[in-house]
Amino acid sequence: MPVARRQVLAAAAAAPLVASTLGGTSAAAETVRETGDYLVGRGMADVTGPAAENGMMGYSMPQQQTAGIHLRTLARAFVVADGDKRIAFVTAELGAVFQSVHQGVLRKLRETHGDLYTEQNVLLNATHTHAACGGDSHYAAYDLAILGFQEQTYNAVVDGITEAISRAHADLKPGTAHLGRALLTDASANRSRSAFDLNPQPDKDHFPLGIDPAVTVLRFAQGSRDVGAITWFATHGTSMTNTNRLISSDNKGYAAFAWEQLDADFVACFAQTNAGDMSPNLNLSPGSGPTEDEFENTRIIGDRQFRAAKRAFDASQEQITGAVDHRMCFVDLSKVTVDGRFTPDGEQHSTCTAAIGVSMLAGSREDGPGLPIPEGIRNPFLDWLGGADAPIPAGLADAQAPKPIAVPFGAMKPYPWCPEVLPLQLIRIGQLHLVAVPAECTIVAGLRLRQAVADELGVPLENVLVQGYANAYSQYVTTPEEYDAQQYEGASTLFGRYTLPAYQQEFARLAAAMRSGTAVPPGPTPRDLRGKLINFQPGVVFDDKPPGREFGDVLTEPANRYRRAEQVTAEFVTGHPKNDLRTGGTFAEVQRQVGGEWRPVADDRHWSTKYHWTRSLGATSTARITWDIPPNTPAGRYRIVHHGNWKNGWNGEISPLTGTTRTFVVG
Repeated sequence: MPVARRQVLAAAAAAPLVASTLGGTSAAAETVRETGDYLVGRGMADVTGPAAENGMMGYSMPQQQTAGIHLRTLARAFVVADGDKRIAFVTAELGAVFQSVHQGVLRKLRETHGDLYTEQNVLLNATHTHAACGGDSHYAAYDLAILGFQEQTYNAVVDGITEAISRAHADLKPGTAHLGRALLTDASANRSRSAFDLNPQPDKDHFPLGIDPAVTVLRFAQGSRDVGAITWFATHGTSMTNTNRLISSDNKGYAAFAWEQLDADFVACFAQTNAGDMSPNLNLSPGSGPTEDEFENTRIIGDRQFRAAKRAFDASQEQITGAVDHRMCFVDLSKVTVDGRFTPDGEQHSTCTAAIGVSMLAGSREDGPGLPIPEGIRNPFLDWLGGADAPIPAGLADAQAPKPIAVPFGAMKPYPWCPEVLPLQLIRIGQLHLVAVPAECTIVAGLRLRQAVADELGVPLENVLVQGYANAYSQYVTTPEEYDAQQYEGASTLFGRYTLPAYQQEFARLAAAMRSGTAVPPGPTPRDLRGKLINFQPGVVFDDKPPGREFGDVLTEPANRYRRAEQVTAEFVTGHPKNDLRTGGTFAEVQRQVGGEWRPVADDRHWSTKYHWTRSLGATSTARITWDIPPNTPAGRYRIVHHGNWKNGWNGEISPLTGTTRTFVVG
């Protein structure tokens, strides 16, 4: 259960480090060299942002602001060390890991771990859920719908990811890793089939169903005990629709939740790969397929990923052996001259200044179209930026052709609206290689990128994976043929028709350096845009309560008795969730009476609970907590507890509140 998991993670955080944070585990490393094993550690931490009145990242709809929590979002980290080389791998349940977050995490790691964890060996990536908080980018394009930079969200994400890595570091012990593989054909659909069909036949033959069904699992053990797994599978985090306002880790979050319910000490990470054109909406319309209910779709698609991962995990026989290694550099993707061996016509071409196309503004019809701000409503953040109308630089229309340019992101003033100096990283864990791309690749784009790296390294294609949404975010990467279709994905490929060939060339360069054991130049330094954006989202002035009521009072009590599979509902007088994010804690708790004690059985990390926040009137607000009683719930006496905080309008002091319902019986 989630509460037990928090106790496990807190204990891990408090455990003594296996070595000094600067040193590097010298005695344990000797053990690794003698046994041929690795040091393996895992950790988890909360990255949930404000549960009310914070824009969500993904669908770019200003109307979609948080109003509660269904599944709290987490960061899961693994550290793998071999002698003096190590990598830290983190998957966070976010829409994207922005470059601002990458920079912030590295600064905090430097404060506590010195030079042990750097941009070279830390790989941060996102599940790409579209139901997490946004506003943590330093680039304006990704804060437009959120009405500016949200420092509270940013701090929650940076602190949580850093904490997850520190917990994994503290957990390092001698261990092993194994590879497992499976196929999953009913958890994704190609949402851009007409563009996919423009690719050459050999590419299409690699994906006869038009999807990437590959499930790859990296199984971790400490000694003889399984402690965690990373699963890669390509499907979008869009089972929850653009009308949802509850924070949710979406289908991959459910997959992790389902696995971790089996063992409170197990860390189940579900990472993305080349999911750019892979939708979980099997009927190719938002919230449609397998069912017409977005919550049930999230559960089903997540459960299918979990079961496929578990099959691969249980059947894993291939032990990971060999070195841990990494190469990383920054590349200005707007200025890459691409050699003809990577381009479709064999001629030299170049990338260009970033721009989005007209089709991008409409959003993806299959997963959730973006909507403009309703007529008459102004976006003050956009006004502050000077609007979206900007002259298209001379020659850019030709360089981006056949894309009809909507907004030249890279030419906006005083700073581009998206990053162009981007981190490219190649990670090796034994025979497995991860191509960390700061974007979302379509499946054929991912295939070509994997082939370029595999050919340079001389390794099997199946041992090279695209790790998408990594270390920064720069939208899509399509093949040149798909780009010509100018569907949503092509219109969102920022640096022109030859974006993918540029990536192929630059990652092949990293692979060549890894193969030869040579270093690579670090490349240009990305911007540090701290303090350059402002926030137009109103904060909390104060909280009020209805006449005759106190904070925490129960407004709606549960019934006296329920059967399993029924829903319990309770409502409370509450304060604004921005007063305290309750990081690592909960707004909602279900408790069961055992003997003379009340024991927690579920909270807002549990699938069965939902916490809804509603502004009632002026500064008054209501918390509604529901509990869908699971079929295996033991008979007994239960109650609902709400935790929150309220802000005093006279002195600004923030105080905790607790509300507890009457007891009800399940059975």
